[in-house]
Order: sequence, then C-alpha cells, then structure tokens
Amino acid sequence: MTIVAQGVKKWFYDRKRGEFPAVDDVTFDCKKGEIFGLLGPNGAGKTTTLMMITTILKPDGGKVEVNGFDVATNPESVRAQFGFVSSDAALYDLLTPRETLAFVGKLSKCPKEKLSPRIDELIKLLDMTSFADTRCQALSTGMKQRVAIARALVHDPPVVIMDEPTSGLDVPTMQSVYQLVRQCREMGKCVLFSTHIMSEAEKLCDRIGIINKGKLLAMGTVAELKQQYSKPDLEEIFLAVVGGNESNGS
Repeated sequence: MTIVAQGVKKWFYDRKRGEFPAVDDVTFDCKKGEIFGLLGPNGAGKTTTLMMITTILKPDGGKVEVNGFDVATNPESVRAQFGFVSSDAALYDLLTPRETLAFVGKLSKCPKEKLSPRIDELIKLLDMTSFADTRCQALSTGMKQRVAIARALVHDPPVVIMDEPTSGLDVPTMQSVYQLVRQCREMGKCVLFSTHIMSEAEKLCDRIGIINKGKLLAMGTVAELKQQYSKPDLEEIFLAVVGGNESNGS
C-alpha cells in the first residue's frame, strides 16, 4: 500500500459551533496502480484530509503514511513522494509553462538529462505546445490547469494527489486530464482523486470512499457499492449514503 490513513482526525474551531471535527476517524488506503476516489459534497472533509496527507496540516489523531513515511514525524520524506494538483493552479505569472516545469523539476532534483525530455513529453501529452512559451498570466483557466497538472508530474512521483482537478475546465481539457490520470495508473502510480462529480468518479476510480461531515461513510468499487445499496448508479448511491444533510467539514 502507498497511502495508508488510519483513524485520522482533525478538529477546527469557530465562534458559532466551537470546536468541531472536520475529519473524524477516517480510515482508507490507496495502492500502487490504483485510482482511489474520495467523493463527497463541498465541505465534506475531502480537502482537509488531503491537506493532512500532503503535510500541510498535522493530524490531531490517527496516523497517515505515504510510501512508509509518517506525515507527522517525517514530512520532508513524504513531500518527496507525491505530486499535488488542486483546483487552484497558483502559477508564477511571469514564467512560461516550459519555464515553470524546468523550475519545479530542478527544485525536485530531477536529473538534468531526464528533465528536458520529460518536459517535452508532458507538453505534448497535455496539448500545451501552442502556449508552452507564453507567460502564464496570459493563459486561460483551462490552460493554467494543464500547466498545474504537468508541474505535479514533472518529477515523476510515485504518488499523485488531485483535489478536484477538473474544476472550471472545458470538456476536451477534462478528457485530457482523465487520459493522464489513467496513464498514471497504468504506470503503477498511486492516484488519490478527490471530487464531487459523480460521473468522473464512476469513470475513473477503481475504488471510492464517500465522505460527509468528516466521516467516511462507505467504501468499495462501484460494483460493490451498487450491490450493497441496491442502486443502479453512483449518484443514487451517493444520495442514499449522504442524504440531504448539510456537511460541516471542509
């Protein structure tokens, strides 16, 4: 197993509710050559869970390991294991996509002789040739997201973590992202894919965990969940699991 989360907890505080659990005793794993989908409504606890896995937040309870490294005790080694993509591209405006990938590749200590071919490969794969040498400040939202995905993959990490990576993308770009996610699986990478879009979860994911109010409420393949809940599609399963309750995580 590549990502293992065991009984993970994270508490937040606000004036109205006081202290509340954003992630409450969540347990799952994601293996090499697998796409594990973390599916939930906005505010369910998906992003907070990913922030703990990527060492941005420390768990308040439980344990998370990435490739055997503990996120709490060995965060630097954990960060070397993954590439991360969010819905916010957050690029350097004055760099071009090619310069961005070269910069990140060098920071990630990608071997010099491998970096240039890897950049060319990703530019072609994500259909970025026409804007690869244009400053990022002039790119559209979809173009920027393609650059962000390439940036996460330039050092060829064994683990890829994606937090709603298709948000704001047009259909052709979404299909390019799906193709790349599947290729990551074929290459034996561990892919953790967070989304609230039922159709992409059903298309892409080998297994799915449904989270709401910080709790992991169901987990399995789509076929297993269909059998367990006697529902014909993932949307109906999701509604049966989550119901109409408002979520309180993030």
